[in-house]
Amino acid sequence: MTTEIKRFTIEEVAKHNNENDLWIIINHKVYDVTKFAKLHPGGKGVLVEVAGKDCTKEFYGLHNHDVINKYESKF
Repeated sequence: MTTEIKRFTIEEVAKHNNENDLWIIINHKVYDVTKFAKLHPGGKGVLVEVAGKDCTKEFYGLHNHDVINKYESKF
């Protein structure tokens, strides 16, 4: 069984740029963190600031590399 990977353009991700529809890019992968935003330990504002964007640099500036591995299956 093969799993097809859905691909998104930067323009498609950029449309999901608010607290009610919040996607981010980390390491070339797209994550829908809309529901997680209200639970984010740093507050949803931090995620809203990078909504619709590639925030890889910002993410790793604040998180250890194990964090994405631990949580990515939930998004």
